[in-house]
Amino acid sequence: MVDMEEVGSIIIVGVTEGFLTKGLQTKIDERGLRTQFVHATIKEIEYVHESAELFVILMSDNVKAMTESLVYIKDILQDSDKKVIMIGEQDQFYEYKKIIPETMILEWFKRPMDMNAFLKCLQDYVKNNTGANKKKNILIVDDDIAYVRLVYEWLKNDYHVGMATSGIQAISWLARNKADLVLLDYEMPVVNGPQVYEMLKSDGETDSIPVMFLTGKGDKESVMSVVSLNPVDYLLKTIEKNELLEKLAIYFKTR
Repeated sequence: MVDMEEVGSIIIVGVTEGFLTKGLQTKIDERGLRTQFVHATIKEIEYVHESAELFVILMSDNVKAMTESLVYIKDILQDSDKKVIMIGEQDQFYEYKKIIPETMILEWFKRPMDMNAFLKCLQDYVKNNTGANKKKNILIVDDDIAYVRLVYEWLKNDYHVGMATSGIQAISWLARNKADLVLLDYEMPVVNGPQVYEMLKSDGETDSIPVMFLTGKGDKESVMSVVSLNPVDYLLKTIEKNELLEKLAIYFKTR
């Protein structure tokens, strides 16, 4: 059973607030979910994005009128690993997904839309992504972009995954998002893993975030250097997908 008090709002985004918008809000409200309409402007979206559980975009023939707001929504989705539903015609969808990648799109509904299918999609998403079923948030931090993307692919089906390729990016991401765990590269240029770890532990907002170090060195001296910082664990970068998933599952189950 989902506690609706824990569920954010369904944010409907469109160029104008019309008949379809009112109909959607009424039907969604009847299902016990909160809704809010905002115009497709960065200012209005910025005001509500922290309370968003899911975005619903009403597509328009004039994609240029929404380009800036679509790019902004894409950035929000990338940081929070939330999803978006698109409503509109096929040619509109083709243009819109040039801006928002399909990996961020939960579903596309063609107009005139199947309202029952739309509402079921919403309810299934809320059921599987909130309360006890809510996925944990993991931030991967490593200057090796290929490695970050590899681990992201391994974890994306089981966790909400953020990515950072430097210590500064990691600090910036954590200032905007909550993390249940950080996978932190021990050796990075400019600001290395231990320095990022120290910054996190010295800030009251981030000092309780668990950190697992990622290291490419498995010799005793290197491992002792990592362990001496008292992370919750350390992982060798040679770890295989199944072993990593098992370690993370055990960690979250025993916390």
